[in-house]
Amino acid sequence: MVRPDTTLCRLRVNGDVRECAVAPHTTLLEALRYELRLTGTKQGCDKGDCGACTVVVDGEPVLSCITLALACDGGADVRTIEGLATGGEPHPLQDAFDTCGGAQCGFCTPGVLMSAWALLERDSMPSRDAIARALSGNLCRCTGYTKIFEAVERAAAVLRERRASTGTKSR
Repeated sequence: MVRPDTTLCRLRVNGDVRECAVAPHTTLLEALRYELRLTGTKQGCDKGDCGACTVVVDGEPVLSCITLALACDGGADVRTIEGLATGGEPHPLQDAFDTCGGAQCGFCTPGVLMSAWALLERDSMPSRDAIARALSGNLCRCTGYTKIFEAVERAAAVLRERRASTGTKSR
């Protein structure tokens, strides 16, 4: 039931249309975590500084703590960390973060993974500088970033190999 102070919001999240009642000031982060129970997206600074809440909307990384849920109502394609794995198999980025030690405490990891995923969707062979730029909005206090960059490079290589073996054109 929609309360008088809320609006029904239809979000396409990880390929599925989901509905929730939100107030006009409800952020995408709040809708995802507290209405849709997708808690992989982390609530960090609540002011767009840390990147822990990064999700991908229509192919672009966005800070969900400063994006209104209603801005994504009805048509935007929202991808969260829960949508990264497919068919029960981790995404190559997730595997690479595990293998390379890219996740320490793990709090920043969902946002970093989403920023990295968006990068790899548009650039199959990113330079270290391109990776650094793509992840510049994601703060990590534990890793020093080297292992994160190595993980993104490893995932890019795995994705290129997969595309080559299946004949899929890389971007």
